[in-house]
Amino acid sequence: MGKPATKFESIDAIRNMAQNPPGPDRVAAGEVRDRQAQLTKPQGSLGRLETLAEWLSAWQGRAVPRLDRVEVIVFAGNHGVVGQGVSAFPASVTEQMVANFSAGGSAINQLAEFANANLQVHAFDLETPTADFTQAPAMTDAEFAGAVTQGYGAVPPDADLLCLGEMGIGNTTAAAALAAALFGGKGAKWAGRGTGLDDDGVARKASVIDTALARHEEAIGDPLKAAACFGGWELAGILGATLAARQHQIPVVLDGYVCTAAAAPLAKLHDNALDHTVIAHRSAEAGHSALLSELDKAPLLDLGMRLGEASGAALAVQVLRAAIACHNGMATFADAGVDEAL
Repeated sequence: MGKPATKFESIDAIRNMAQNPPGPDRVAAGEVRDRQAQLTKPQGSLGRLETLAEWLSAWQGRAVPRLDRVEVIVFAGNHGVVGQGVSAFPASVTEQMVANFSAGGSAINQLAEFANANLQVHAFDLETPTADFTQAPAMTDAEFAGAVTQGYGAVPPDADLLCLGEMGIGNTTAAAALAAALFGGKGAKWAGRGTGLDDDGVARKASVIDTALARHEEAIGDPLKAAACFGGWELAGILGATLAARQHQIPVVLDGYVCTAAAAPLAKLHDNALDHTVIAHRSAEAGHSALLSELDKAPLLDLGMRLGEASGAALAVQVLRAAIACHNGMATFADAGVDEAL
């Protein structure tokens, strides 16, 4: 991992930053809205492409949004809870897939190249999984703060857009447990098939989550304690990167279920904490729709994907490029000599 730009000495230091997020550039966003009203189309006719151009402008702090430097960061980590039989694949696959990323053979390699984005893979120590959270908190407070620090430091401050993803066998179990801790409900509400579990496997996964929720009941009222108890190295890294992007005024695309769950504690700490983020796609993983509803977030795409590794986020970059192309490139009514609506 790279040298962190900020070191969080404690969970309270993370909490303080999360509860005091900088806001958007409303002047730049207003200039985008003014231009949208003059472009050669009925107002609102490009739907979310119009609001996405405004969103990019507001969080980049410029009236003319751009995507010259798009960064895709995939965080990887292993999970002790895999020992409970919650995945169809062994934990060794995490390291093998990280090697596949390095060799250029995974889906995210192809999609990042297609999006003209720079791909970074940040693997935590894959030989050291988190603790099995049915037996102990996944991470101590100090370990969690360290992982958040690493995620924070991975973000280039001059990026125009940050796309976040993950790799970690067992991490849909962590995401489901964290979602349950943050928003309520039993494991059955949030657990899905993950890497391809059958019905018995999903039931076992839900039972494991219920066991963990009962064991760590004292952490449920604190979003960051919950993230430490039920999350994972890569989820903490995503939370840290999301925090860093807010500080650096970088808009963020969160990939799918695991990424959304990883960032969700921030939304429990401040109502507008995730305003600089969009959700790339609705994952086919069962709990994602419920989580999106809790966060009041509408995904950009819905393609039945559930791969992770920032695949949906990289694909969504093309939608954002389309929004910018229309906003920056279209003629105004005056430029084109087209009559405006009466």
